[in-house]
Amino acid sequence: MDSFTSWRQLHWSEYGAELLGTAFNLFIGLSAVVFNFGKGLPMQALIPNESMRLLMTGLFFAGSGSLIAISPLGKLSGAHLNPSLSLAFWVQGKMHRHDLIGYIIAQFLGAIIAAMLIVVVWGNYAASIRNGMTLPGNGYPLWYVFLAEVTITFLLVLSIFIFLSHHQLMRWTPLMTWLLVATIVCLEAPISGTSLNPARSIGPALVTLYWKDQWLYCIASPLGAMVAVVAFRLLAMGKLDILTAKLFHVPHYLCIFKNVKVPHLKR
Repeated sequence: MDSFTSWRQLHWSEYGAELLGTAFNLFIGLSAVVFNFGKGLPMQALIPNESMRLLMTGLFFAGSGSLIAISPLGKLSGAHLNPSLSLAFWVQGKMHRHDLIGYIIAQFLGAIIAAMLIVVVWGNYAASIRNGMTLPGNGYPLWYVFLAEVTITFLLVLSIFIFLSHHQLMRWTPLMTWLLVATIVCLEAPISGTSLNPARSIGPALVTLYWKDQWLYCIASPLGAMVAVVAFRLLAMGKLDILTAKLFHVPHYLCIFKNVKVPHLKR
């Protein structure tokens, strides 16, 4: 009976919102990848400059995540959409362990659903670029690709932590992540494919059944997030803490996170 009660008391609505948000984000983002780089589609001829197409892809990919953050789904779950970010919040003491597990499962399921939809909707166009998989760039050694993924995830998580630790900045977190990730995609994608997110990499890899070098994205991104936690603590010097684990915090929405230091409704 205790186990049944505990099962029912898990935060299923937040996990569902995180699953739907991740699926929507990755479907839009991977669709942008296919549209801009799929063989047989007009974008390569219309915009021969690859850097410009990478910037457009980054703006759509990151922009969909930011829109989710300010949507009802994001206001409920916090719109992590990324196991590495959820892991960083947990290490920082902002999530319960069972919620961390629920979020990570939801994020991977959402990524798999999005990748399956990409196969159905885009067909051969998606297959021409391995369904939007993240792969090391040609000519780059794996250690360099690994370090690049660690670095960009570090920058993303640290920037989110800094914005969420200041009352004046926290409301601008979705805008910051949109511009930052779009810039990272434009500059870094030729090196590693700009994963930033193990779920984003595993979803397309699973439906493509191609696993070469995918271990890299499952290790490098969480490692970068952990380095960001350490860096934030050193920079904060005990004087600052993250105010909320939501990328767009709205006081009248329920909040399941720990040690929240802004007005919120407790479940």
